[in-house]
Amino acid sequence: MDFEDFIISPRNFKTESWQIGNRITKDIREDSIVLLFVSDYRGAGGDAEVQDFTAVRKEFYKLSQMDFEIPVVDLGDLVSGKSVQDTHYILQEVLSACHYKRAIPVIIGGSNDFAFSLFSALNFHKNSINYTQISNIISLQQGETINEHTFLSKIFGAKNFSIKNYHHLGYQKHLNEMDSVRLIKEVEFDIIRLAEMMNSTEKTEPFFRKADLVTVNCDAIESFSEPFSMNPQVNGLSKREICAYMKEIGLSENLKSVGIFNYNIYSENQLNHQLLAQMLWYLIEGINIQYSHPKERHYELFYVLIDDRQYAFRRDTFSNLWYFGDDENIENCIPCSRKDFDEAKKGWLNARLTKI
Repeated sequence: MDFEDFIISPRNFKTESWQIGNRITKDIREDSIVLLFVSDYRGAGGDAEVQDFTAVRKEFYKLSQMDFEIPVVDLGDLVSGKSVQDTHYILQEVLSACHYKRAIPVIIGGSNDFAFSLFSALNFHKNSINYTQISNIISLQQGETINEHTFLSKIFGAKNFSIKNYHHLGYQKHLNEMDSVRLIKEVEFDIIRLAEMMNSTEKTEPFFRKADLVTVNCDAIESFSEPFSMNPQVNGLSKREICAYMKEIGLSENLKSVGIFNYNIYSENQLNHQLLAQMLWYLIEGINIQYSHPKERHYELFYVLIDDRQYAFRRDTFSNLWYFGDDENIENCIPCSRKDFDEAKKGWLNARLTKI
């Protein structure tokens, strides 16, 4: 497929040698980070006309490139299809091209249902996907049309999709009907409320550590002065908190695809564009840090006795991150926090760790 027919190449910006815009290229490269901007908001009640992401790019391009080593590609703006399904199809083709080159695609803009395309494209290349979503809404509505309310049920219900773990972070109880929440809990997927994510990333970091796919619904971020998202909320993650979480996403050991959806591209507020640009920057910083980590790891083993039963915890001596389980293959152990270990020593074991 010739992507030139579906992608509008980004314009050039004058940048300084120390700024990240000075090192950005426009063609998919192996082992790179590929940015693609999407204008199709029909899944969130918006339109599909090509939007101007220039304001976001200006804010992003002028940020420091630090000592980043991984190539950054700005592929451009995706042209919407005649239908939402057409856009999904085109996007999946682009995503697949990225995966073939081991690049990490980062999709910016568009409605939250494009998480379905990210999952579908990745599922073609990998089985047993670990998917983490930051969103204030849990919706498992059924329907033929794909939109921000039905995409999750389509992921869970597709016979050819292979999902290993699903973690839903940022859930706000007062915004959700309980049937969807109850169904998620019945299949023992993790639901983390907004309150548990605030002030520190330590408690929820384990949900990102092994994620293959992470999507962020901008509705989970609090709006200020002018709506930041398509469905703005007075409560949500703060500016500093979401940037900290973007870095945690980048630090995932298995990260292969990222989506940032429901951003209010119609906003004229420079601070909104600046925040989105800095979210991208922190994501890229996290990816670069993770790539610099040694591949060979060593683990300290600790045993904890609870009610006459012995449980094993492991600590990565390099990163100081914790795991639960006594399997010698760390991939079969569950990421956890130091707090989980400390509480186990006091006789209380987090129920999430006993699901295996």
